[in-house]
Amino acid sequence: MKGEGVTADLVIRGGTVITASGPILADVAIVGETIAAVGLDLAGKRQLDATGCYVIPGGVDPHVHLQLALGGRVSADSFATGTIAAACGGTTTVIDFVDPMPGESLHDALAARRAEADVEVAIDYGLHMTIPTWHAEDNGSIAEIPAVLAAGCCTFKLYQAYPRMMLDDVALLRVCQAVARTGGRVVLHSETGPLLDLLRTQAVVAGHTEPIWHERTRPARLEATAIHRAAEIAHLAGCPLHIFHVGCAEAVAEIQAATARGVRITGESCPQYLLLNADEHLGGPKGELFVCAPPLRTREDQAVLWRALADGTLAMVSTDHCPWLEGEKRQADFTLIPGGVPSIEARLALIYSDGVCGGHLSLSQWVQLCCTQPAQLMGLQRKGQIAPGFDADIVIFDPQRLKTLSPATLHEHAGWTPYDGHAVTGWPRTVLLRGEVIVLDEQYVGSSNGRFVARGWVA
Repeated sequence: MKGEGVTADLVIRGGTVITASGPILADVAIVGETIAAVGLDLAGKRQLDATGCYVIPGGVDPHVHLQLALGGRVSADSFATGTIAAACGGTTTVIDFVDPMPGESLHDALAARRAEADVEVAIDYGLHMTIPTWHAEDNGSIAEIPAVLAAGCCTFKLYQAYPRMMLDDVALLRVCQAVARTGGRVVLHSETGPLLDLLRTQAVVAGHTEPIWHERTRPARLEATAIHRAAEIAHLAGCPLHIFHVGCAEAVAEIQAATARGVRITGESCPQYLLLNADEHLGGPKGELFVCAPPLRTREDQAVLWRALADGTLAMVSTDHCPWLEGEKRQADFTLIPGGVPSIEARLALIYSDGVCGGHLSLSQWVQLCCTQPAQLMGLQRKGQIAPGFDADIVIFDPQRLKTLSPATLHEHAGWTPYDGHAVTGWPRTVLLRGEVIVLDEQYVGSSNGRFVARGWVA
């Protein structure tokens, strides 16, 4: 496509655009908030030079926990600090969660969560609606599901673990049936919770309090069998199912088997499962920092996860960003440690550096996993692609930029990073959100102009 007389507000010129079918040398023209054209010799009132860089869609992180209230604590990144960090790392859309309290309607919980986020977010965001134990048992709450979807929350978070959140198989089926009737999708934390609770209690009674026991009391096979049960329940209900934070070979095998049986199932992994391992990190001198659920596994599991991302068994890479301060992570035994690690800023660069440069993924797969497929599978209809009509969320990514990750080089507010000292090749240089430059030469220059994005799928 040549210029065809188009005079855009802004043209990104001279870069290599990464598409689903491969890289192409092309300009990108933006009019207002939207991509107007992709081609050669496009004319614009302003220009951004992307010579020597990749031009990719803004990253979509479909699984983050910002400003999370849990057990009397609030996670270290607010909606403001977390989305600024995301922007600096090339992510322009995140999906967080609504966690209704007992007696609170889903509608009221959604309104309250939006009120927290709307005035602070530096990038666009969506929300998953959590259906905890008490709402799954309430016919009134289940009856609210169509209205929640109409309000732009088309995905519903369920748990098979944690006493206050966990759904048994009967409740799981009831909610999956209700979600299926609306045309929504279930996103699932899949572990066999009651057995894990017993194993954890037995370990502590036996005097095993070290962080490594977090992994030893959450066997990989119990993660896999939970996925098996959930897949069959979702299939029975006719409900699409997405498995969060897949971290072990057994879980990958279960997703592959369910797909072969005709189950509509997808899965994701996270940088921590691809790059960190239980023996070295949970078993190390600051093992408490690396407690997350499901737990870190082995180097052998990492190899399986990379292959699953490359062959399509796993559809995306999220972060499950859930940052706690070091002091909050120091507890008397592993069962008291708040779970989660920060990684919202480094995701795009880590998957490029260790995935593409490491020989696991192609450039197109990198963009598919971090941008395009999260948008498509999570109902973000105008995100995740560089094509006319899509939001002008664009990253100019410098593949030659060398950067060593540390708390000093990142914008996250936990004060530590699980990737401290990790050297990456490649980093976002400039980031646009709906046509506005919000990161320029690696410096955040935007404002809290992010928006809530109503999500859904075209029938």
